[in-house]
Amino acid sequence: MNTDAANGTPSRENLHGGCWRVTALALALVFAASPALTHADAPLNYFLHADGPAATPTMRLGWALAALVTVVALIIVVLLVGAIARRRSGAERDERHVHAEGGGMHWVWIGTAISSVTLFAALAYVLFTLESVASPGREPTLTITVTAQDWWWKIDYAGEPAVTTANEIHIPVGEPVKIELKSADVIHAFWVPLLAGKTQTIPGVVNEQWIQADRAGVYRGQCTQFCGAQHAHMAFEVIAEPRAQFDAWYASQAKPYAPVSAAVDVRAGAELFKERCAGCHAIRGTDANGAQAPDLTHLNTRRLIAAGTLRNTAQNQLDWIQHAQRIKPDSLMPSIALSATDAAALTAYLRTLQ
Repeated sequence: MNTDAANGTPSRENLHGGCWRVTALALALVFAASPALTHADAPLNYFLHADGPAATPTMRLGWALAALVTVVALIIVVLLVGAIARRRSGAERDERHVHAEGGGMHWVWIGTAISSVTLFAALAYVLFTLESVASPGREPTLTITVTAQDWWWKIDYAGEPAVTTANEIHIPVGEPVKIELKSADVIHAFWVPLLAGKTQTIPGVVNEQWIQADRAGVYRGQCTQFCGAQHAHMAFEVIAEPRAQFDAWYASQAKPYAPVSAAVDVRAGAELFKERCAGCHAIRGTDANGAQAPDLTHLNTRRLIAAGTLRNTAQNQLDWIQHAQRIKPDSLMPSIALSATDAAALTAYLRTLQ
């Protein structure tokens, strides 16, 4: 740190630099809070807002704590600037000390008292918030088991009949939904910023959370516990829709695969899938019953693939199959070399998974 050679105090350049850093931080907070920045391209900015009763108390707590630390930072800045402005001569500094008999010790006691009361109040508010989001106000209408894996999410609906999908959770609007969280490998964390706080998934433990969406829409979720090389590419979506639409979606997802074409390339693609992919993936209604990777029975009803990494298009499906290790290095999905004929056949078959 640069100092004034005459008296050892911070130089004017350092003081100005510190002021600019404080100003930059304040501007960053202002822009982060702007609704214009809570766009789908920056989904994790959504923690500044809430669209459900499980997220609203947490959002308010976040704003309260942000306000608290902002006030503390401003007080520190004011005191620091005041101390620098009132810098005394060297003789005065040698003669005056902070001790019990005078010289400013009472300010230390006052500051300690205020800090203690403030921190105790913050703790009480945190505990109150935890209690308010511990359980919904009424019985959940739906139970979903989410199993985190490196690096995707298995979604199991405990309905009748049961439904299994991946990386995409559908829920009815305005209804509380119970989420049971498991992990198949390491510690992950389940977070849908607009709908609820974060909850960890721990191997051998079943944690619980609940979510509720007050309005229809697509809500981005993300793993927030570092879990390995592709932690950043472990996303999912929660799609909230009216009850009638949800029931229709559920009924369609419960159906097994039904061939919609007997074309030669589709049959060839089905055989190729059975040979190269069925060891890991399942397609209900066929001989493919793998359990190590996402169930693909209704692949083309999903918006995204590769745990939120790619849009679900025919080209991206093929690109993912052929270049998985380029798109998500170290994932369990291998890059599969395909001839042009095999690629066309496999694409034709995958497009029938509706």
